[in-house]
Amino acid sequence: MESRSDQVRSVTRYDLAGHSQTLSLDRISDALENEDCSLIWVGLFEPDEPLLFKMQIEFNLHPLAIEDAHKAHQRSKIERYGNSLFIVINTAQIIDGAIVYGESHVFLGSNFILTIRHGGTVSFKMARERWERNPEYMAQGTGMALYTVLDQIVDNFFPIIGHHQALLDELEETILSARYQKDTIIRLYQLRSDLTKLRLAVSPLQDILSTLLEFHGERIKDEVRVYLRDVHDHVIRLNESIDTMRETISSAMTTNLSLVTVSQGDTMKRLAGWAALLAAPTLITSWYGMNFTHMPELEWQIGYPLVFGLTAALCCWLYWMLRKAGWL
Repeated sequence: MESRSDQVRSVTRYDLAGHSQTLSLDRISDALENEDCSLIWVGLFEPDEPLLFKMQIEFNLHPLAIEDAHKAHQRSKIERYGNSLFIVINTAQIIDGAIVYGESHVFLGSNFILTIRHGGTVSFKMARERWERNPEYMAQGTGMALYTVLDQIVDNFFPIIGHHQALLDELEETILSARYQKDTIIRLYQLRSDLTKLRLAVSPLQDILSTLLEFHGERIKDEVRVYLRDVHDHVIRLNESIDTMRETISSAMTTNLSLVTVSQGDTMKRLAGWAALLAAPTLITSWYGMNFTHMPELEWQIGYPLVFGLTAALCCWLYWMLRKAGWL
């Protein structure tokens, strides 16, 4: 089990002038009551139950939301509990060519934001530093802090899309060949499976952002909505890119199977053509292999050359006909 110091990544208080101060967990509730307090930002990583209970007391959070925050693998959602919002978001990042999924929970109040990370979620330190560097962001309060978190989560999906698009481009020539290659088909199925899982992670973000844009006006100011609309547009683009790649993979696999089928059909036609070509001399030789007593042409002096010539002529005619029909 991780220590308390490993679970608590940051506890920062910001005053109205934009100055920051590191707090202890026990001083959070006192700082919230201070009129000079603009915002308190707390970042946790896979907290245990006692730590979450501490957060519940300090921020006056709903016990049902705390219960969900303690248990990862929640569905992406946004819920309102009293004066605070509770948001669950599935996250992803690419490490060594593999997608690593995580989960983030965000509690948003009038003067606080509590972020909880599970699994492979990237630290929100960059989001917090971005918020600190922009006085106009800080002036918009918790809504803009939420924007920086959501924007970082969404931006982390784009390298994954780029990586999978590069893989698809790499396989494109092999996909459209007329040969069946098992390894390529397996990689395509894996790629499509990755995109399906990624779609399940990205798709709910569109609903969450739509809800934030339509409701929760007391938390999301009009100035902040402009930024959230930009994140919403990015999520739509992600969904469209994922759907396009999935459709491309499905079409390519169908095309590959069709090309393989046509190629196999051509092979069967050639085999059938050669079988028909060989059937004529086989029939003639088997005919004269019968043990009849009276076969007059066997006594002819020109019998053998005549049969040989007719057989050769018949084979040439069959070859010309089959070649003309495209079977040879």
